[in-house]
Amino acid sequence: MTERGTGEVVRLGGTSGVDQTAVRRANLARVLDEVRRGEVVSRADIATRSGLTKATVSSLATELIDRGLIRETGLRRDGAVGRPGRALELDGGGITALGLEINSQYLAARGTDLAGRVIVERRLGFDAIHADPGTTLDRLAGLARDAVAELAGSASSFLAGIAVAVPGLVDAENGRVRYAPNLEWRSTPIAEALRDRLGSDVPIVVDNEANLSALAELHAMPHPAADLVYLTGEVGVGAGLITGGRLLRGSGGFSGEIGHIPVDLDGQVCGCGRRGCLETKIGLPAVLRAAAPDLVDREADPQDQAHALRQRAEDGGPEAMAGFDEIGRWLGIGVSMLVNLLNPEVVVLGGYLGTVAPYLVPAAMRELRARAVAGDEAACRITASTFGFSAAVRGASSIVIEEIFGDPLRIPAAEKAAD
Repeated sequence: MTERGTGEVVRLGGTSGVDQTAVRRANLARVLDEVRRGEVVSRADIATRSGLTKATVSSLATELIDRGLIRETGLRRDGAVGRPGRALELDGGGITALGLEINSQYLAARGTDLAGRVIVERRLGFDAIHADPGTTLDRLAGLARDAVAELAGSASSFLAGIAVAVPGLVDAENGRVRYAPNLEWRSTPIAEALRDRLGSDVPIVVDNEANLSALAELHAMPHPAADLVYLTGEVGVGAGLITGGRLLRGSGGFSGEIGHIPVDLDGQVCGCGRRGCLETKIGLPAVLRAAAPDLVDREADPQDQAHALRQRAEDGGPEAMAGFDEIGRWLGIGVSMLVNLLNPEVVVLGGYLGTVAPYLVPAAMRELRARAVAGDEAACRITASTFGFSAAVRGASSIVIEEIFGDPLRIPAAEKAAD
């Protein structure tokens, strides 16, 4: 029998190398998580919290040090008697992760180290709507190369992975965009194409922007919500769904397409080809038409447009206020569907929705209260995103970091990382 990082006992039933590796991985992850949560802890602290023996913790800590994930700091005494021990804290300054984002009007990159310290952050205006996938991926690869060069800062630097946020239906397992309506991309192999352009064997994962934004918001909460919905608010509208503290992907990984649920059969034609989708009512072009028609420009940066909308709202013009009230009403209709179906604790508004949230939420809450089948008890909070337009790229870099915490064996020992 062997201890598992959760304090459980695992029966190996023999000397299976696969089982032993799985147990070792789980125990390393448990020790690493204790160091992460405790900021500075001792081996004795970890043994007490985890249920692992001190000898096991000492061996695991040594391995994590060799992999550059934690480091020893000054001496620390855990009681009135006995020899002081070395305290442990996260290291990872040489271990980095890169998040990338493809948006309709910009590309973004964000590189961090294991502790979440931002090393590089870049945003490049780019009209992906009118560019073909190859051109867009060429520009993204160029942005990635510059970011990787900056992350490489020292010879000991080790890039653990790259994650790409994309606005569309994503086959995450194969790193392929199945369909991105606003980009008009179909069956585009993002991971493969980017790997070829970078000439690197660094792991590359691809996911939907709303999923990654939801994870970014979840990880930033002091007390993470078990059930959360993140709504993107740019040219397109999508939802990242957290249920029971975990991302809800659906059987094929295509959950969250709230923007393409029809709400007005006589409405405008959507980018997906259908008529009257929610996206045509609350997407950025819709609010611009309703509240500030003179700002409509499909090639403008959505963040700049959002700030201009916020200024119109603050100015209090009647056309703008009537437009925001109408958009808020449709937002409430969309949120009510999510509330009746998923009963979330909080709905987070991202993109432009977050920027102008104070001018949308009152009308949205009125509509939600009127439509929530379970009444006020189900009428959850609606709040603005913590990260705004950077949520997706933040989520992209953070999932690489979270994968390391879940599997420290991804990081080679120091002597291998330097090769």
